[in-house]
Order: sequence, then C-alpha cells, then structure tokens
Amino acid sequence: MKAVLITHNVALEPDVNEALNEAGVECYTRFTNVLGRGKISEPHLSTDVWPGVNWATLTVTDDKKAASLMNIVRRLREKLGSEGIKAFMWEIEDIT
Repeated sequence: MKAVLITHNVALEPDVNEALNEAGVECYTRFTNVLGRGKISEPHLSTDVWPGVNWATLTVTDDKKAASLMNIVRRLREKLGSEGIKAFMWEIEDIT
C-alpha cells in the first residue's frame, strides 16, 4: 500500500478529481484551506500580502493505482507549469 498526498491550488480541484478517477482511486481525504509555500509558485498564506490557499488530497491505495496517480500528476505539472500542484508518495506499513 502507498499513500499519495497531492497539494494543489484550489482552482485545480476538477483536475485532481479527474486524476483520481483516471487512476481508479475511489477513497480519499481532502484538506481545505492548506497554507504553504513552494519553490515555483507564490506563497498561499491567506494574508493580505500573500492571499490564497491550497487544498491537499490524501489517498492510501494499492501500489499500481498510486503509481498511476503519480504519473497523472506529473503530466498535469508539465501541462500547468507553476499553477500549483505537487504529489508525494510513501510506503504505508500498517492500517487499522
């Protein structure tokens, strides 16, 4: 099992939903109003100086679906450039 965390600009919610569907991922948790700063995009800190927020979508799924989702996000990053989407994947040792 793998966990995939996708941090993304709020405006990219439809793209992320489509990516989840394309990869066959049915279960996920979405965190709204996520603040942060990346290397490419402007900070999203919900302040007057740095307005905006991100969302984060987390799924735990089988290795094949996780790999597919990562590849779809890579394609989105190539297409969208600095619009603000990034994915992280790691191994899940145990689920209760």
